[in-house]
Amino acid sequence: MMAADETSARLTAVLDKVRALGPTLRERALEAERAGRHSDETIADIDATGAFEIGSPAEFGGYEFSVRQQLDVVTEVAKWDGSCGWTVWAGASTNWIPAGSGARVVEEVYKPEWVGPRVAGSSHFPASRGRAKRVEGGWQLSGGPWTFGSDALWAPFTNLGCIADDGEGPYLVGAQVPLGELRFLDDWHVAGMRATGSVSCKLAADELFVPDHRCVDFRDITGGNLDNGLKGSLWQAPSLGWSFSLMAGMSIGIAQGALERFLERSAGRPIRGTTYKNQLEAPLTHLMLAEFHSKVQSATLMTRANAEETDRLGVLAAAGTPADPDYMQRFSARVLVETAYAAKWCAEAVELLQRNSGSTAIMDFEPIQRAWRDARVVTLHGALNLEALSENYGRLMAGVQPHNFAGITTLDRFAPTAPNKAV
Repeated sequence: MMAADETSARLTAVLDKVRALGPTLRERALEAERAGRHSDETIADIDATGAFEIGSPAEFGGYEFSVRQQLDVVTEVAKWDGSCGWTVWAGASTNWIPAGSGARVVEEVYKPEWVGPRVAGSSHFPASRGRAKRVEGGWQLSGGPWTFGSDALWAPFTNLGCIADDGEGPYLVGAQVPLGELRFLDDWHVAGMRATGSVSCKLAADELFVPDHRCVDFRDITGGNLDNGLKGSLWQAPSLGWSFSLMAGMSIGIAQGALERFLERSAGRPIRGTTYKNQLEAPLTHLMLAEFHSKVQSATLMTRANAEETDRLGVLAAAGTPADPDYMQRFSARVLVETAYAAKWCAEAVELLQRNSGSTAIMDFEPIQRAWRDARVVTLHGALNLEALSENYGRLMAGVQPHNFAGITTLDRFAPTAPNKAV
């Protein structure tokens, strides 16, 4: 593990490189949107900043930043282009999946040299169309396609969610599938985050044999039941805290970038229907900016607190004194609902800027309209159903168990044994 000062210096270096690359990412955004994916040049340029290594194991040369530090990187990338932020977020926030799949998968994913994100995942929900059947020496995969494959175009492996049934009822498994065994559909035609290339994927053949070590019961992955050979506390941190704190950082970065662009284009711009010759001197602009600040600052403070708590819980677990299940359940539910609120508030904040930017802000070359669309897409992520998450957290606050459902955001993976208490 790196010393704290060395890690801090490396984080600063990554952030400085992202800031230097940022204007180029923004300049390429329109072309990438039209293509429905980042160019290979953009992926290589982001890789050169170190952004794809922020959540990779130190044992294999990765930076293994804390969740709080990863949050800063995701936020900075998203400030320049939401789709680039999504791509870095997806790569960083899903490292827990291969790490939870055991030491052999970890070595296969992280040991080779690679340009681009190392991790991708697709369809880790009960509605997965993928099927996995036990056979001698491994598993036979079939079905698909697997949807919303963020980073699958560039990662060496994609973890595919599959439903298995050994006769005692269906359950979810994660199958680590090499890039060369996948084919991608041209179905990413969306309102925002267009350059992420989050296409559906299918198997290159009707069926695929996957060796036993690459297909893991998802309950073992979420429970951290397999030895991965990694020593850092990051690998003991709660996966929902890791994934969703970074997701909120994406929303915050998009809002920050939109604000910079708004201030830049509003200087000296008159407001039609008024006598104001400079939009930045108008009281109505000042009121709007204060509301923008309050929404984004609220999202930022909650998100930073969740990232820091995720790191603290990882340290506790690594020291052999993990938080009790009851607290973990409430923390996980809290992270989910607060991420949904952060996404909502940031999207609303960007909409304030959009509505006050005039008709030229609807042009496809204008970053503000892209930020507006991208921020709304984050709120529509399948795991961020605000009303459902609010109900589940409210149930816990009232002393009632949340809904029992399957998937990566299930809250019943914890088994409370005592009344709620602080840790």
